[in-house]
Amino acid sequence: MKKLKTIYAEKQLANEGQRVIRQGKKLLIAVFRTVLIIGLSYVILGPLIGIVANSFFSNADKYSPIVYLIPHSPTLERYRLAILRMDYWNTLRNMMLYVVSLTVIQLFICSMVGYGFARYNFPFKKILFACVIIMIVIPSHTVMLPLYTTFQDFNLFGLVSLFNGGRSINLLSTPAPMIIMSLFGCGLRAGLYIYIFNQFFRALPKEIEEAASIDGAGSFYTYLFIMMPNAKPSIITVTIFSIVWQYNDTFFSNLFMVSQEIVLSKRIASLLPNIQNLDRVFDPSIATLYLYAGIVLVIIPVILLYILLQKQFIEGVERSGIVG
Repeated sequence: MKKLKTIYAEKQLANEGQRVIRQGKKLLIAVFRTVLIIGLSYVILGPLIGIVANSFFSNADKYSPIVYLIPHSPTLERYRLAILRMDYWNTLRNMMLYVVSLTVIQLFICSMVGYGFARYNFPFKKILFACVIIMIVIPSHTVMLPLYTTFQDFNLFGLVSLFNGGRSINLLSTPAPMIIMSLFGCGLRAGLYIYIFNQFFRALPKEIEEAASIDGAGSFYTYLFIMMPNAKPSIITVTIFSIVWQYNDTFFSNLFMVSQEIVLSKRIASLLPNIQNLDRVFDPSIATLYLYAGIVLVIIPVILLYILLQKQFIEGVERSGIVG
């Protein structure tokens, strides 16, 4: 009996030791994870916090050695002048119209292409889908010269010259190149959007389409009114991605020389020279404060969009073809 008690006590002691070790491991992992998250947050958010704080600095705060992040005499003068020189409200309105138009086109075209790849068999299907993957992998910089020359002398299959006196047309300095690329399924990040829709439609049961076919629905009706309502998670994901990437795009807007009256992010490039020349702010340190205010103004719409659609976006990513 005494021996059994001794064995039982030893087992309890061993179990207690293992429990302490497990708790110690969990504590170390939690501490490591917390330190890692705080470190990454500081690296990512540190510069942004500094920009926002500096945009409220007065001249005295900028040169005060005791002011770091919290200004002693905050001012909105930087924002007032930045809004004026960027023509902020008019440019933002034009930008949103431009971005939303491209997003709607990409939603329709990319969802239709993704649905076709997911549900239909046709010649060269695998080769064409490989081209979609290549669109995702290959950087846009590698095709910038062909794109530029194509839209500089645009002549679609010779039809343009046929109706334009034998001459091609120059579409640069207009939104037309981005609209045409989106219509043909090769716009900004279009390959990724096609892949997302393809993965989502492949996961839906084919019985939905079979039931629609029995009821007499055609292919296009089934896609538009039956499959698309079921693709809400992918639609939300692609919508947010498209809006944010089109809004922040500077590569294509610079390549096609889209007017800064339409692209808000291009206003940042001219803000500092305008402040220095028109408002006679020659001190580089003070002029930079106006630039910070302009950057914050450009960032605000994207942050508001994420705050409003945060829940739907996370659910859409989880249920779309990006993961799993």
